[in-house]
Amino acid sequence: MFEIRIQHPELKAFRLIKGVTKADVELKAQAQMAIWNQRWTRQVNAERTRVNRMSRLNDRDQGRAQSLSLSTEAASQIARVESLLKTSLIRGRFVEWEWLKDKTPFSEPTVAPPILKIPPVEPQPDEFALPLTIFDKIIPSLKAKKLEKTNTAYNVAHSNWQATSNNIADENKKEVERTKRLTEQRAARQKQHADKQLEQHFAIETAREAFLAKTPTAVESFFSDMLTLSAYPDTFPEEARLQYQSDTGTLLVDYELPNITALPTIKEVKYIATRNALQEVPASDAWLKRTYDDVLYQIALRTLHELFIHDETAVIQSIAFNGWVRSIDKATGAETHACIMSIHVQRPEFQEIRLDQVEPKACFRKLKGVASSKLIELTPIRPVISLSHDDERFVDPYAVLGSVDERINLASMDWLDFENLIREVFEKEFSKNGGEVKITQASRDGGVDAVAFDPDPIRGGKIVIQAKRYTNVVGVSAVRDLYGTVHNEGATKGILVTTATYGPDAYEFAKGKPLTLLSGSELLYLLEQHGHKGKIDLAEAKMEYKESQRQAAQHSVNP
Repeated sequence: MFEIRIQHPELKAFRLIKGVTKADVELKAQAQMAIWNQRWTRQVNAERTRVNRMSRLNDRDQGRAQSLSLSTEAASQIARVESLLKTSLIRGRFVEWEWLKDKTPFSEPTVAPPILKIPPVEPQPDEFALPLTIFDKIIPSLKAKKLEKTNTAYNVAHSNWQATSNNIADENKKEVERTKRLTEQRAARQKQHADKQLEQHFAIETAREAFLAKTPTAVESFFSDMLTLSAYPDTFPEEARLQYQSDTGTLLVDYELPNITALPTIKEVKYIATRNALQEVPASDAWLKRTYDDVLYQIALRTLHELFIHDETAVIQSIAFNGWVRSIDKATGAETHACIMSIHVQRPEFQEIRLDQVEPKACFRKLKGVASSKLIELTPIRPVISLSHDDERFVDPYAVLGSVDERINLASMDWLDFENLIREVFEKEFSKNGGEVKITQASRDGGVDAVAFDPDPIRGGKIVIQAKRYTNVVGVSAVRDLYGTVHNEGATKGILVTTATYGPDAYEFAKGKPLTLLSGSELLYLLEQHGHKGKIDLAEAKMEYKESQRQAAQHSVNP
């Protein structure tokens, strides 16, 4: 697998390009840069055009025409952001694997044949013979003089002919060589074009095979490409980070949402005849706030729709969408980056929805999406499922709380060490607000129970913590057990942390309940937040377990 990071400074756009082959990644990077350059050029040209059209008016007729044209454009931009979801539904599927292949024919014209000059006809002696008179025939000296003149003229003409013929032959030779060279160069470019296409076709076929095999990078790369093909206004960021969990069929999407400045701000343009000038009429604050919320809900549903509709082989069983917004904190002036909406949906559940008839916000809420009542307030929320904050996820080597050697795998470490690790991690987390954590029960199967006491008067209280040192997917039964423990303990919340991942049914059960599910990647991120790093390698843990079982069986046979 290959990846490359690219950026466009003017657009402040960044993207991590992933692919199965190096050529695939390079081609995608070139294509993305071309898209970004085109978008930036359009933005620059659009602003120049707007300024010119607003300032240059010759007469009233031109002013009225400009006013009508600019008002029509403004209405079109407003209509576009108000119908983002419907536009996607009308378009339907917009790509096939075969469509991704570059089949553009080699369009360079063939080299014209050489234009050769025709050499002059060779002169003959008879052409220069002077007529002999009777005196020339009688007087030999006169005849000899005429013959000498004839030979001299012929020799001069033949010499000139020879020089001209040689020059033309040289020029024709150069022309033939030039044509041959151009033909060979064209053939080389044609071969290069064909080889490049074959390489790209091979990369696509390789990616397709990896996709069907549910290779995470291939799945992430394919759906990332699909999202870039979804047309949004140039002012929208259109950036997404994807992560695929092949064991659960869950696709996690961290999607960059536009902030309110990306919406069109001009409602119409009026012509003021008394000043022979154009005047922009801004959209109302009420419209901007109302539309902004609606646009974000539309983007969330549209993204879910476009991902599911392009998944003909049902590689995705569920999607977790987290919407992030970059904005400026008005209190500090610093740039903030917050998750303001999150939703996790199962394929069957989403496919039952008639998106052409829904109200976006109501649909989002019906699917148990999480967001503040007014998205315009940019209130941060905790994602339903978080992406791993480590690019390599479970395999990077890290130290664990200083006392644990970096070679020790959290997924296979001693159960007592794991018990204390979890206690220390959450003790650090809750101690920021004056809370404390106490271990209540542990078992040698790697589980651990603890209780945290959070003094926060609004969100705090008694919090039950359970952990599963697992190498396989955690099912819904563990989540049900935690929910029962929360009620039995009279707790306000339950936290389940595992070294592995959760199944879709586990997340589905946790929806709408005071439960937080932390996967192995989130545990690593939590450690990093408190200045420590850890390692989780599930494959390694499974191999160690099998080896221990083998040795135990061998020992029982040969004590």
